[in-house]
Amino acid sequence: MKKQLLFAALFLLGGLATQAQHVRLNGYTSYVFDDKVDSYYDQSSYYKGTIKGSFFWGAGIEFSPRPFYAIELSYMRQDSHLPDFQYFYNGAKASDVKFANNWIMIGGLRYFPTHSERVEPYMGAQMGMALINTENPGIGGKNSSFTKFAWGIKGGTNIWLSDKVALKLQMQLMSAVQALGGGFYLGTGGAGVGLSSYSSLLQFSLGGGLSFKLGNALATKPATAR
Repeated sequence: MKKQLLFAALFLLGGLATQAQHVRLNGYTSYVFDDKVDSYYDQSSYYKGTIKGSFFWGAGIEFSPRPFYAIELSYMRQDSHLPDFQYFYNGAKASDVKFANNWIMIGGLRYFPTHSERVEPYMGAQMGMALINTENPGIGGKNSSFTKFAWGIKGGTNIWLSDKVALKLQMQLMSAVQALGGGFYLGTGGAGVGLSSYSSLLQFSLGGGLSFKLGNALATKPATAR
């Protein structure tokens, strides 16, 4: 069902984008900082660890239905791990949990006019889903895959190097709500056993990328501020 909804969203956005005639392709690369996760159920059931900072990359397609406003569908990917991940269930344990996250997001952008047509600041909000995979070698390489609701906010500036290509400078905050649970997702005691509480991901990144205009000039092209 989730895949069907995703394909429907892609089809709808693709159709709207071709009609809007103001389309951009965005490429992203950034660094995600460390994110601590922990959950305390009782004195004999808890876990804690840190998702290490890592490379964050992806792409998006953006179209502008009206001046200074745009809609973007994006995909982002992060590969990391939790070194010395510690949990307590029937005795203290630790392992190096591998972690991969695929973010599929849709959201709106607001561009702001400036005195220069080459500088284009923006802010935006997103929502979608995080497809998370973990592998815990401490319990025989147990793999878990799950999907969680996600949201994000971002802000930055496009610096247009030419009429078609811009350098992006961006900061972004993304969260997967109640993403990591002890009992199943990180394998502290097996499905249905162990921790029953959860920890949300909250990941902050700094970076940028490139933006490419397709077709005519975008309706979001900044006007000279007065």
